[in-house]
Amino acid sequence: MIAKTFLKETKELLREGRVRIAVIIVLMLLGVAVWISTRHYQNVNAQYAMAKTAERVIWDNQGEKNPHSAAHYGTYAFKPKYPLALLDQGVDKFAGTSIFLEAHNRNEAQFSAAADQTALARFGDLTPDFILLFILPLLIILLGYNSFTKEREMGTLTLLQSQGISSWKLLLGKWTAVFLPIFLITTALFLIAGLLLGNLKDFGVFNWSSLVMMYLVYIGYYIIFINIVLLISSKTKKSGISLVISLCVWIIACLAAPKAASNIAENKHPYPSRQEFAANILKDKKQGLDGHNPWSKEAKLLEQKVLQEYGVDSLHQLPFNFDGYRMQKSEEHEAEVYLKHYNYLKDQYTQQAKVYRGLAAISPYLPTRFLSMAIANTDYATHWDFADAAEDYRVATQKFLNDNFAMNSQYGDWAYQADASFWKELPAFEYDPPELKETLKSNGSNLMVMGVWLLGSFGLLLFTTKNI
Repeated sequence: MIAKTFLKETKELLREGRVRIAVIIVLMLLGVAVWISTRHYQNVNAQYAMAKTAERVIWDNQGEKNPHSAAHYGTYAFKPKYPLALLDQGVDKFAGTSIFLEAHNRNEAQFSAAADQTALARFGDLTPDFILLFILPLLIILLGYNSFTKEREMGTLTLLQSQGISSWKLLLGKWTAVFLPIFLITTALFLIAGLLLGNLKDFGVFNWSSLVMMYLVYIGYYIIFINIVLLISSKTKKSGISLVISLCVWIIACLAAPKAASNIAENKHPYPSRQEFAANILKDKKQGLDGHNPWSKEAKLLEQKVLQEYGVDSLHQLPFNFDGYRMQKSEEHEAEVYLKHYNYLKDQYTQQAKVYRGLAAISPYLPTRFLSMAIANTDYATHWDFADAAEDYRVATQKFLNDNFAMNSQYGDWAYQADASFWKELPAFEYDPPELKETLKSNGSNLMVMGVWLLGSFGLLLFTTKNI
């Protein structure tokens, strides 16, 4: 009876013109979205390779120059585009692609794609994640909203019961008929994405395990929606009512709940304004050592400490250039200031993420979205990790330059210039995102919430339809 119910439901779906049209439209949208994302992925990677190579050539060919002048000249750290960004761009469009690394300052990532777009961009882009998160649940509603109501309206439910079919067999047959087309569409999309990524020259390590994990997350998301839609259909008497209620659930789960969660999280744990953040950093920096001011109180205290430590009575007697030493100590102080204030931002982000996880019970969209971005390495956590890696590189670069200045020149010799070959000794900036195992561990709560949604929706569906 399960197979017969499945075949009956499948034939009815295939006969319905609106279902065929909807499936064709979804497939066309997916094809266009994958094509657009592939072109975007290739273009961004080409720009990344070109910019990274060009910037390194500029750095290596500075010629003879004072190391501290090179520190102010600076360089760039570029964020690579990761393979699964082809499926889920996450926050990459808003987070920026490069960070300028210079002496005394920690800068934000710049040149975000959103900054170059018009106001129409707020309506969303045609990307695979948009189709996966928003459009396919609508297709599920179209496929399943009348699964049980049509039986009541046509009077066939009593006929089915008279034939002795059990409720769970009827439910399983209808559930499978709704699930199969969604399963085939999703599987085809991920297989195509895997084949494309496997043959593209990328700048991140593509592995099938991450792709499969993302695929399973979305399959779980669709199963939850199927359970909800069939539950609604089983408890309503009219197909129109079932459709309206299902659409209301979609609006609440996919549109209203994420926006409400964002507002609640931001109100409970707000970020400081850009002006407040900059003012607080400037205040703390002024309370410490300024490497460019040798007459400040902090500079004199450092001078006395170093003279006493080396047992000399003049800075000229030190075995290194005190100007370079003071510059490095100033950099260390400023790095601690930036670390303090950026850690506060990260703490606020962590608290907001906890609020999101707490509100994930109101919508399966939230854990699915967070897991998808995390697996694709396009979430805020990965961006924070990249920014921290760039800052570590900036601090190490300043030490590399200041140490050369201090050890190869005399006190007061600001005319010192490093050899033209010196710049090539600085290692290039490289960043590797967290591995899948680490990502899943940090998103354990989202996985748990998804599991609760799956088990809860299945349990509720089976319990409420056992006497249908």
